[in-house]
Amino acid sequence: MSDYDAPAAYSLFACHECGLLHHAHPVNEGEVARCSRCGARFYRRRRNSIQRALALSFASLVLFALANGFTFMTFKLEGRESSNILASGVAELYDQGLLPLAILVAMVAIIIPLIKILGTLYVVLPLHLGWRPPFAGAVFRWVEVLHPWAMMEVYMLGVLVAYVKLVDMATIELGISLYSFAVLIVVMAATDAALEPHAVWERLRKSTGAPPPAVADRDSLVGCHACDLVCRVRPSEPLSHAVCPRCGAHLHRRKANSLTRTAALVMTAAILYIPANVFPVMTVISFGKGAPDTILSGIKELIHADMWPLALLVFFASITVPVLKLIGLSYLLISVKIGSRWRLKDRTRMYRIIEGIGRWSMIDIFMISILIALVKLDAIATIEPGVGAIAFAGVVVITMFASICFDPRLMWDAAGANRDGH
Repeated sequence: MSDYDAPAAYSLFACHECGLLHHAHPVNEGEVARCSRCGARFYRRRRNSIQRALALSFASLVLFALANGFTFMTFKLEGRESSNILASGVAELYDQGLLPLAILVAMVAIIIPLIKILGTLYVVLPLHLGWRPPFAGAVFRWVEVLHPWAMMEVYMLGVLVAYVKLVDMATIELGISLYSFAVLIVVMAATDAALEPHAVWERLRKSTGAPPPAVADRDSLVGCHACDLVCRVRPSEPLSHAVCPRCGAHLHRRKANSLTRTAALVMTAAILYIPANVFPVMTVISFGKGAPDTILSGIKELIHADMWPLALLVFFASITVPVLKLIGLSYLLISVKIGSRWRLKDRTRMYRIIEGIGRWSMIDIFMISILIALVKLDAIATIEPGVGAIAFAGVVVITMFASICFDPRLMWDAAGANRDGH
């Protein structure tokens, strides 16, 4: 059985970015089905998608065990040395009283990637064997929801920045865990490239025996935001009680209180951005003398070390991206409020970019977690996290939640393009 040969019990798709209804249709191998109005990607046909993802997921699980079971890096200075493992930064943040930061780093660098690997295996292995595991729709929905929060590739950039900061002052040895972690990132990226969610959703579709929803039934149709399935809701059934028959998500025509929640989160992030850049994110103590570092001073150090590419990367991720996200989300909120019809497709594309780039701002937080765990040589050299790191982590997480809360379909609603509200 191929990934796309199941009969289509449901013939409609609802674009989750503009709300337009589409008839589902098969595409040739390698081709992408997109929304005809806003260009949002629906699905791509890939050969043996589930089988390839299964093999790569098993490889990811082995590499994950290697990445967490051995020495990550070793720091040597003045005849003394300090080693760490992947979880050492989490433990050190906890020991220094920064529990929220410890939880955040543990979740996005270790726990969520593991959940993603195990969740993918839980779904695709039984599907490959020809049966549907219990709660498969809900599990795969959470795999998709957690995808942007698995930040191993961002963590690797944090490792690179930390290495550059330390290599001139000490000897740095890279352990087998770091090499395994680097390969794990590549393999998990290959898994994401191989696994087509639409193929999984097609295999998980429950046959209800009911006729496919018709476009003429627009008033009773609601598109699932998680799996894009268009469901028929009985007029007598409260929408708050309706769930998607395929993935189990609660159905809603639009995200609840989207504009209010997004505006509140944007304002909170904007307030936190000030202490995030004013207060030091870490303090380097060498032979009893401390030198606090803010985000900007860290970028200047990279420039003075002639590490221009890395300095530009950190500047873009830690300064430019948060500012552009705050400005961009504010602009999108205002455009909805005034009912703007100007360049709707471009504004939808802007939202797509904002939603995708926010996670890269975590580079500085990961760098700090690595440095404080590695540089622990008492009076010779130590590194302590600063209050600015907490504020900056708050900015990154809150702006990510803000982009998740914003419903881009409201832009098309405000412009009068979705009179039916689907």
